[in-house]
Amino acid sequence: MTDFNRRQFLTATAVATTAMATRGIQPLWSAIPMPQSQSPSRLRLSLKIGMVGGKASLTEKFALVKRLGYDGIELNSPSDLPRDEVLAAKKETGLPIHGVVNSTHWSVRLSDANESVREAAIKNLRHAILDAKAYGGSSVLLVPGRVSDAKTENQQQVWDRSILGIRQVLPLAAGLGIHILIENVWNGFCYTHDGPDNQSADKLADYLDAINSPWVGAYFDIGNHRKYGAPEEWIRTLGRRIVKLDVKDWGKKAGWAKIGDGDVNWTEVRKALREIGYTGWCTAEVQGGNEDRLADVKARMERTLRTHP
Repeated sequence: MTDFNRRQFLTATAVATTAMATRGIQPLWSAIPMPQSQSPSRLRLSLKIGMVGGKASLTEKFALVKRLGYDGIELNSPSDLPRDEVLAAKKETGLPIHGVVNSTHWSVRLSDANESVREAAIKNLRHAILDAKAYGGSSVLLVPGRVSDAKTENQQQVWDRSILGIRQVLPLAAGLGIHILIENVWNGFCYTHDGPDNQSADKLADYLDAINSPWVGAYFDIGNHRKYGAPEEWIRTLGRRIVKLDVKDWGKKAGWAKIGDGDVNWTEVRKALREIGYTGWCTAEVQGGNEDRLADVKARMERTLRTHP
């Protein structure tokens, strides 16, 4: 690159970053630290720590994941894993930890009718944010609540209570550079559970926009909403709100299926991801197992996500 072209590039980058900051958008390249991938791609493939079976040590599990060619891993928090053990495994293997999943968000919910439970949920979310920072990650995956009762935990109550709780931890998350990412799950929130299979992502987009923070976005699960709508259309609607992806498959006949064996139209998913300019982490959330099983999961992710067109 010549000096002139280099100056052009740096100038253009600075202008783009300033423009995005003016609009309240966190530049994607600063939001997601990218490791050196073993197979260069705009997508980084990962899995959840719970998928790695066996009684091996954490370091041995990290080494297996690295050997299979995954670009990183995602842990749980709060958990029983000592931070020093996690950091030692990361250092010895060189495997990036790109974030954590809030391990208590389903039972200890930000949307619970009991105020003391909501306070505990906020405490757990703070803990997860601190762990994500300590591990060198960039996000906490969060289920904001569950619609469970028309009177005590309905759509509006989940909406209001979860936003109130998230806003209490936003100063910490923003100060540490950790994103709080909302996952679309079978929790009855922002969609109709017994509704048609062509529901849109509009409600989820409105929910994220209501929080109105560059540190809160979507952790879009490709397979979770195949029952309720076309994942590719959800991707297009959510657009820049998507910061990370969970990867699984589902079908009307197959139920929860191996990646590529359900009803997800992966060709259209790939098109949609390219249309919104998505670059970042794609984390498998399926049944795990031994080395052969994890190798198969990776191969399926390669075929469904990295295949062109």
